[in-house]
Amino acid sequence: MEELDLKELLLVFWEKKVEIILIIAIFATIGVAYSLIFLTPTYKASTTLLLATNAPLGTEGTSITTTDMTLNSKLVSTYSELVKSSNKIIRTVISNLNLNISEDELKDSISVTSKTNTEVIEITVKNENPTLSAKIANEMAKVFIGDVKEYYGIENVHIVDEAEVPQNPSNINPTKDVAMFIFVGVAISVVYVIIASMLDTKIKSEGDIEKITGCRVLVTLPLYERDSYKRNKRRGR
Repeated sequence: MEELDLKELLLVFWEKKVEIILIIAIFATIGVAYSLIFLTPTYKASTTLLLATNAPLGTEGTSITTTDMTLNSKLVSTYSELVKSSNKIIRTVISNLNLNISEDELKDSISVTSKTNTEVIEITVKNENPTLSAKIANEMAKVFIGDVKEYYGIENVHIVDEAEVPQNPSNINPTKDVAMFIFVGVAISVVYVIIASMLDTKIKSEGDIEKITGCRVLVTLPLYERDSYKRNKRRGR
């Protein structure tokens, strides 16, 4: 295989511009089809909880203290794990909402995150039904707060933001998907052009002859087509 310099490579790309555009267009079309046809839309809804006043049930007018904040910080990880792994919470949510899904399926659709260095917990539910994803997230929060009261005898978890019905799917971004496929198409077209050019052994110019033979070309003769030659001869040229 011969080596290509930058100028020759640019000329090769220009000569094969039609093929390059075609490859990119094909991959862009695949990207659109992938986003709009093959992907099943899923929606995410999140509810935010805050660990605040650590007051025994029935106690009024209690202000938050440094001790409360320290305890809440330690309880964040415990509470987060409780939401994710409690079979009781999962079963209660399924029962309260009359869900036709298994416990494992519901667990897999729930993610719980705690904001670093804060007392904030976020419960996120993913579902193909946007309304149902919000309902499950809000119900998870309510059931969890009830369990905290039952287990710890304290009321230190509060809902900051209830989950709202998501308007757009979380796993579909046509612009991003098409851009990704176009990038792949560009990469493949570049590889195709380079390989096709390096495997092309046709002699196209005197420069190719000089490279192969190592000799300088002193004279070149123009190439006349046979029909053109006959027409010129009849005209007396």
